[in-house]
Amino acid sequence: MKEKTKMLMAGILLSVTLIGCAGGPLTTRESGALVGTGLGAAAGGIIGSSVHHPGAGAAIGGGLGLVTGALIGDQLQRHEYRRW
Repeated sequence: MKEKTKMLMAGILLSVTLIGCAGGPLTTRESGALVGTGLGAAAGGIIGSSVHHPGAGAAIGGGLGLVTGALIGDQLQRHEYRRW
């Protein structure tokens, strides 16, 4: 069961990465979402490993990091547009 979950997560990550790279350079919002996802997944994996569920912790942390990073990136991007 764990092996199927790992393969599914790897497939989803690869798909999202390839779809996200289809356009031009990353915007500030997209960069924030990417960094937030990575940091959230890492933190969630560490926290999840303490209760013997690192995969679930990484998935939850990655999702929360994605939303938080995108919101922060959006605010930074709005600030950049206002300066122009």
